[in-house]
Amino acid sequence: MTDNCLFCNIAAGTIPAKIVHEDERVVAFADIDPKAPVHILIIPRKHIASINDISLEDNELIGHIHQVAVQLARRFGIADDGFRLVNNCNDAGGQTVYHIHFHLLGGRTMEWPPG
Repeated sequence: MTDNCLFCNIAAGTIPAKIVHEDERVVAFADIDPKAPVHILIIPRKHIASINDISLEDNELIGHIHQVAVQLARRFGIADDGFRLVNNCNDAGGQTVYHIHFHLLGGRTMEWPPG
């Protein structure tokens, strides 16, 4: 855990969030500025700054995050119609919190290109 990291503090429970899933490896919570009817952030408890910082030892964790995304898509009723799972990397990629996170978006038709 990094003390000054917003998402580390949410994972630790020191900053409140609307938690929709948690286990020993990940925490998922509602985005405070949703861009779709379903907008959930999925974060690892382990601090990884960006997707560029994933190591080989993180492969199972990243796979687990994707499995959790599918479970949540089913739970929130967006799996069958379709959903988007997004990771932003660094400033030009739109990353604003430097703790790797995945946006699960659904409940409406997604457009392309996204932005």
